[in-house]
Amino acid sequence: MQFLQHLIEFIGNHYWLTSAFLVVLALLIITEGRKAGKAITTQQATALINRENALVVDVRSKKDFAAGHIVDSINIPQDSFAKRMVELEKHKDKPIILACANGQHAGALSKQLKAAGYTHVHRLAQGVGGWRSDNLPLVKS
Repeated sequence: MQFLQHLIEFIGNHYWLTSAFLVVLALLIITEGRKAGKAITTQQATALINRENALVVDVRSKKDFAAGHIVDSINIPQDSFAKRMVELEKHKDKPIILACANGQHAGALSKQLKAAGYTHVHRLAQGVGGWRSDNLPLVKS
């Protein structure tokens, strides 16, 4: 409780410093978000898959992938992504959608693909969990 009182007092006494910190923090979040590739909804992902033959790369574990994944997606688990990224080379010119469990891990992997020269990289905003909650089909292997 005392910490909160000191924090409020600090913010009140250093309004400009606090404001500058919040602006820098917001800019950092925006910049990092842009580097991570465009987050797309399940509807946008479906359109990319159907219209542009986008490749869905599921970065969850093999066990989670086997329990249910997006039709025709390939599984490259996050922990082996850097080693196996070469498998995506033949798909470099088509849209790639990265899907993780709930949209949190795909951003870092998207940055890796962009750094390697992939230009059409997207990440599924809510991951496979969002796909499931939108009642879209999943297949088991």
